[in-house]
Amino acid sequence: MIIGLTGGIGCGKSAAADFFMKLGINVIDADALAKDSLNLNTDGYNQFLQEFGTSYILNDKTIDRKKLRVEIFSNPDKRIKLESIIHPIVSKYIVDFIQNSTSPYSVIMVPLIYETNSSQNYDRILLIDCDEELQIKRASARDNQNELQIKSVMASQASRTQRISISDDIIINSMSLEHLESEVIKVHNKYMELLNNA
Repeated sequence: MIIGLTGGIGCGKSAAADFFMKLGINVIDADALAKDSLNLNTDGYNQFLQEFGTSYILNDKTIDRKKLRVEIFSNPDKRIKLESIIHPIVSKYIVDFIQNSTSPYSVIMVPLIYETNSSQNYDRILLIDCDEELQIKRASARDNQNELQIKSVMASQASRTQRISISDDIIINSMSLEHLESEVIKVHNKYMELLNNA
């Protein structure tokens, strides 16, 4: 069983993923894979150079991700071009991960399931959700970004309503980490029951 773990910026996906790992469940982070796919001297990096040239390359030869992030938020064509490099690489990693996973079910952490119209890739979708004020507060504390930057990221993501519309399971993460952990355990038990009854 493949679980798509999703949620907006600052909702607590990573914390939830950590609790699944504590329960012995294999978890992979699609966002981290996407970042790694542009690391120096990788296939993704070489494709990036071919498509985008050297205008985003820093003195140490790495990609200026800050500059790139600003540009792709304001330029959909560049974003599509970048995604056409990153997505196939990430997809390959995920297929390998699923094939080699040894836990009863596997969790794939994907922030943009609704946006990429990929809900059919998962057996169930688990949404980690909280209200927008809390998202802004958490994300700005964690990422050292101001409220305006966080809001522009949120504006580029699906709305809460859109995410809820594709979710099978929802955890409201507006309290403590202990509360989040107990909610993850409940969902885990539900998944184990579904597997046992399958």
